Amino acid sequence: MIKILIAEDQSMVLGALSALLNLEDDLTVIATAQNGKQALEQASQHKIDIILTDIEMPEMTGIELAQELQRINHSAKVMVLTTFTRAGYLRRAMEAGVKGYLLKDAPSDSLAQAVRKIHQGKIIVAPELVTQAWSDNDPLTDKERKVLRLALEGKSTEQISKEIFLSAGTVRNYLSEASSKLGASNRIEAARIAKQNGWL
Repeated sequence: MIKILIAEDQSMVLGALSALLNLEDDLTVIATAQNGKQALEQASQHKIDIILTDIEMPEMTGIELAQELQRINHSAKVMVLTTFTRAGYLRRAMEAGVKGYLLKDAPSDSLAQAVRKIHQGKIIVAPELVTQAWSDNDPLTDKERKVLRLALEGKSTEQISKEIFLSAGTVRNYLSEASSKLGASNRIEAARIAKQNGWL
């Protein structure tokens, strides 16, 4: 039996995915989470084979979840199921050790098949994303990405510095560097450009 944890912040989608996968004789959803932080906690409490996660979730994104699982050498294989076709997301997901990247509009029977293949050690990526993924290089560092994401949420330099434990001057430097790399005139434009490319 393949044991699955699903991380998805939309309750209806979470319920539908659980029901769909539990219909399969060899798959069982043993835990669910509404953000990456909850998923990380659940992954430490249960024996999990596959973690099926969305990308954009509150508190911790699916990619940050994959990075953290990779850092602690968790044995579960991570699979992303998302609506986002941005190449930057796929690149960052694969660099974080994600073994599958599927789009939510894929046929429902392909999900169970993908789970089985990933469990067997294969890597599954939505074919329409493969060619574009390696065409754009993400110029941002993780710190620049983090401050831009918080800036996009409308947080001030001081609020960002408190949240990520850096001085306001350092935060300003990261925002300025990110804006310069992206050819943006301010932090909001820089965040928008980065988001469009899947770099946030």
